[in-house]
Amino acid sequence: MHVRRLDPILVDRIAAGEVVERPAAAVKELVENAVDAGATSIEITVEAGGRRLIRIVDDGRGMTPEDLELAVERHATSKLPDGDLFAINTLGFRGEALPSIGAVARLSITSRTAEAETGSAIVVEAGVKSPVRPAPAPKGTRVEVTDLFSATPARLKFLKSDRSEAQAVAEIVKRLAIAHPTIRFTLSGEHITAFTYPPEEPGEHGFLRRLSRVLGPEFHENAMAIGVEREGVRLGGFASLPTYHRGTGTAIHFVVNGRPVRDKLLLGAVRGAYADVMASDRHPVLAIMIDLDPRSVDVNVHPAKTEVRFRDPNFVRGFVVAALKEAITRHAFRASSTGGTRTLESLRPQGALPMRPAYPHRTHAIRPTGAFANWQAPLDAPEHPYASASGLAERQASLPDLAAPSADSRATLAEMEPQTEESPLGAARAQLHGTYIVAQTQDGIVIVDQHAAHERLVYERLKRERASSGIARQLLLIPEVVDLDPVDADRVLAEAASLEGLGLVVEPFGHGALLVREVPSALAGGRIKALVQDVADALAEWGQGASGPLEERLDAVLSRMSCHGSIRSGRRLRPEEMNALLREMEATPLSGQCNHGRPTYVELKLSDIERLFGRR
Repeated sequence: MHVRRLDPILVDRIAAGEVVERPAAAVKELVENAVDAGATSIEITVEAGGRRLIRIVDDGRGMTPEDLELAVERHATSKLPDGDLFAINTLGFRGEALPSIGAVARLSITSRTAEAETGSAIVVEAGVKSPVRPAPAPKGTRVEVTDLFSATPARLKFLKSDRSEAQAVAEIVKRLAIAHPTIRFTLSGEHITAFTYPPEEPGEHGFLRRLSRVLGPEFHENAMAIGVEREGVRLGGFASLPTYHRGTGTAIHFVVNGRPVRDKLLLGAVRGAYADVMASDRHPVLAIMIDLDPRSVDVNVHPAKTEVRFRDPNFVRGFVVAALKEAITRHAFRASSTGGTRTLESLRPQGALPMRPAYPHRTHAIRPTGAFANWQAPLDAPEHPYASASGLAERQASLPDLAAPSADSRATLAEMEPQTEESPLGAARAQLHGTYIVAQTQDGIVIVDQHAAHERLVYERLKRERASSGIARQLLLIPEVVDLDPVDADRVLAEAASLEGLGLVVEPFGHGALLVREVPSALAGGRIKALVQDVADALAEWGQGASGPLEERLDAVLSRMSCHGSIRSGRRLRPEEMNALLREMEATPLSGQCNHGRPTYVELKLSDIERLFGRR
């Protein structure tokens, strides 16, 4: 078989397979053209998920008849005036979108410039171009795509339902709306909840208003501002608190020089920044704009232009991680507002009161058992002025055989310092179900999860010790033998040197067995077997010899270890212990969430509580 030159229409249809793989991709290309044309208002309409109709109307600069005729030719564009691919300042630049769409559908374009008295129109159907003709039109451009993929029917079999395709279009429009907050975006059509995002004023406040419209009104109250610049790279935008997160990463938005991207490097930077404060299966909500010299980023690396390649990727990744971590640390004491809102909603009366208690009476006592009966984890770090010598130490004691009351109000009997209630977390007033501390502040109440809070405190203490003089270790009077799966045991022994630096000293003790000689002092008295098993799991999660930074790997192990040195649910605390925990939280970074990203406390304002009872 001889080599032959392909037909131009066939070439365009092949190109369309890369550029226009679904209706949402066609919408993206057409809306980007409108943005590049300087539009201040863009209206998008779709029918049948975009298969039957895609209509884009903008008020941009428009095109002359000569430009309109050339615009539907392959590799014809106005966006590379000097032909420099490394100085691209527009969203489009290849000149492939219009001819590719025209090759697989019926494409109609009507456009008029501000100087022209009448507009011009052109139609391209299945790759066949009609002559340009005069047409009435307002300033701007109107593009209609009908019967998408009618020239390539086989492609229709690979599309999803109309509803799914319509939702994909909506997602594309939302990403472009975030990238360009000063432009009005309107979307309507079948299987879509119509929306309009009005134009916002330039600057940080306008950008946050646009994000609140796109990401939800709750984002405004749970956002951390980011604005840093280094070596010609500027980061600006907003990221959510660690306790405000989603089940998927669809709410992570990056904009590079005005271009929305889904880049693996940037997504990895987000995961690295939040790894210490958020569970691995949760994702933050954020929108960050990265502005840098166009010559420092290559946007011509993906057919759909959704990925970019930075000249110095390590610097960009480190810069994003550092900026996010700085914001997280700066807002470390804040917890998401949704916790208190959900609590108030659950307390709000729903219909008539039940005739009998909603919960059966507890008939068993909750008591610590085994090694935790005399648990001790002092919080006497010298840099925390509120931590007393006694800290959270507890004398060895056992609970009575009778069921303990679900609420312990002994804290109200203790004398409080005058300034205690003025502290951010207030003064402890009671302990509920041996798990939650209720504190009174000047303008409301705070409910603290004692285990989640203390887990964060122990974790931060271990990290401080590792960074300074090393984690304090306690020698076991009788070394403990721990049996593991042989693979897990080998994995732990392979990291024995690193674990020793974390305060855990282990030795081989036969096939699949380890001998534990020393443990971190902060974890003394815990369940050693569970501790070692969690360490093995953490090492397995990272993978032996993983390429991640050593500090992140060590922190992942410390996070697992700290759980075993924390106050357990069901343990009753004395008033001074509860207040010591509150003061320690106020002095500890990132205490607003535990190591897994769950909130450590919920704050209820007095005004909201009064509204519950109709007092306001």
